[in-house]
Amino acid sequence: MAHKKPHLPTKVCPVCGLSFSWRKKWEKNWDDVKYCSEKCIRNKNTVNPSDR
Repeated sequence: MAHKKPHLPTKVCPVCGLSFSWRKKWEKNWDDVKYCSEKCIRNKNTVNPSDR
């Protein structure tokens, strides 16, 4: 059975600049997800390292 994981949508976190993939827990609100982790949500007022 082939896995579909390579075909999941991805986004880039505005805080850390890393890309993250779709997760089952974000199924109903993927369009609203902006941050990759709770840590990035807490630090959302910091500057993206690539912007320095």
